[in-house]
Amino acid sequence: MNVGAISRGDAPLVIDVPHAGTAVPAALADRLSPAAKSLPDTDWHVDKLYGFAAAMDVTVVAATHSRYVVDLNRDPAGVALYPGADNTELCPTRTFAGAPIYAADAIPGAEEILARRAAYFDPYHELLAAEVRRVRGRHGYALLLDGHSIRAEVPRFFAGRLPDLNLGTANGASCAPALRDAAAGILGEARRFTHVVDGRFKGGYVTRHYGRPARSVHALQLEIAQACYLDETAPEHFDAARAAALVGVLERLVRALLDWRPAG
Repeated sequence: MNVGAISRGDAPLVIDVPHAGTAVPAALADRLSPAAKSLPDTDWHVDKLYGFAAAMDVTVVAATHSRYVVDLNRDPAGVALYPGADNTELCPTRTFAGAPIYAADAIPGAEEILARRAAYFDPYHELLAAEVRRVRGRHGYALLLDGHSIRAEVPRFFAGRLPDLNLGTANGASCAPALRDAAAGILGEARRFTHVVDGRFKGGYVTRHYGRPARSVHALQLEIAQACYLDETAPEHFDAARAAALVGVLERLVRALLDWRPAG
């Protein structure tokens, strides 16, 4: 089964986009509630935002399936990303707006969740892990940028409006401090956009699982407020002109990551 589209490059950076996919198997689509059928929690067009990366010899891995099938950025063991906060599951049961994704009698049980993990989650991470190993073998180190977006206001998860650009490094544990500073510096120079480092979004499963600086793998997450680049009332429509300023920032960020070298 095809779980991820890949554009392979030889640079030390891998960009992964786990939540922009919209494919849903027909049998599952029939079970979705009216509130969920439009897949409102998709990271709309994030793969397009990084469309320039292939020309920079960067590997890009983008999931094909919706996060409603399985969430590729959640710990498969069920460990909460943010203890004490409202966390979503490996197979989500509520939309970000709090609406049920399934009717009460159609919620996936433990056996179905395990099957979805085997069919979608595990193959995607096997693919991603192989690319990280490949570039680390070539360069002696690997960088992983985990690309996301979310509506600018989601009361279920945070109060008020989210900053435009949210860099997460698991409070500095997932990458070298100098790399974190380099990335934060690029975001800080983008005066048109607000930013924060290790704020509400500190990095999900991908960042925390793969980011092992002691093993020469450095991971960062960038969560983007969707209002930066699209009309949130019609998120399915991608407006390249509206997104151009943000894409420019992302290009500078990727260039800074490529220019960085680990100490020694």
